Amino acid sequence: MNREELTALTIRLADCVGVSGNESAACAAALDILQKYTDNAAVINGNVIAHFGERSPSKPHVLIDAHIDRVGLIVTHITEEGFLKADTLGGLDLRILPAQRVTVHGKKDICGVICTLPPHLKSGGEKVLEKDNIYIDTGLSADRVRDIVCPGDGVSFDNPCHTLSGGRIAGAGLDDRCGMAAIIRALDYPGGNYASLPYSFTVMFSAQEELGERGACIGAFDIDPDISIAVDVSFAAAPGEDPKKCGAAGKGCMIGFAPSLDRELSRSFAELAEKNNIPFQYEVMNGTTGTNADRFSVNRGGSRAVTLSIPLRYMHTPSEVVDISDIESTAALIGLFIKGGA
Repeated sequence: MNREELTALTIRLADCVGVSGNESAACAAALDILQKYTDNAAVINGNVIAHFGERSPSKPHVLIDAHIDRVGLIVTHITEEGFLKADTLGGLDLRILPAQRVTVHGKKDICGVICTLPPHLKSGGEKVLEKDNIYIDTGLSADRVRDIVCPGDGVSFDNPCHTLSGGRIAGAGLDDRCGMAAIIRALDYPGGNYASLPYSFTVMFSAQEELGERGACIGAFDIDPDISIAVDVSFAAAPGEDPKKCGAAGKGCMIGFAPSLDRELSRSFAELAEKNNIPFQYEVMNGTTGTNADRFSVNRGGSRAVTLSIPLRYMHTPSEVVDISDIESTAALIGLFIKGGA
């Protein structure tokens, strides 16, 4: 898979419908892709799970995970005027919501706009939009919108991905569909010869990470891995941010070091990167990680866990930005690891 193909894969995955709790369309697309690599793939309890190699007591079993859900909104009420009242799914920045174009996923998809007051009518004393005041205008009457939409339906940002200059991608849903793309790219490294690998492994695209790593909990309990790799995104520095607290876009995968992670495993990924001239960055955390790795490390009898993060700007907005080279370096680390660190 070359860079152009990886870019197309990332965009295809990111543009799939799939807010937290409503990931079925994204799961169907991911399953279709994974079935090109293995016959042993299925959607189980909302997670896409694919097994590679025969599990054996003589081989450690590795779980390689990226979450498949994306942040969005959920319809909570339909007003008498036909506006949709909504609440957030995941940690959205409420400052960016007014006037955003969205898609409401009812019986069929319909377009909408999050309501906002024009600047001409503001008094200057307005505050950031509060969660209790999120309304969506679909242009439909109350009766018509009730025929299509029900409370509980999901809402996603209507901002498909597009390429920027310099090998970067912008759009909604890159958290964590870019992590999924990195894992799929890594599957090319063994060349289909999974029986000869030092590990058997399972790929999981887990549901509802944005709501508390819920899919990770049930998936890891069933899989019971010896080693877990959580592939997610982390902060890439942008104007106004402290670069000491962020990674840098285009500088490589961010390898996690934290008390809640397995230091030996983190160190082995750093050494693997150094040995193979793969660009990487350190991501140091002073507790838990805020990723699925927090669930994996305490699953059942415990699992050695590590995070591999792709630097991403403008997280949890409709215009997230990643660098394709960081997806490539993350894929290379995963691929070389499952091959035995060659």
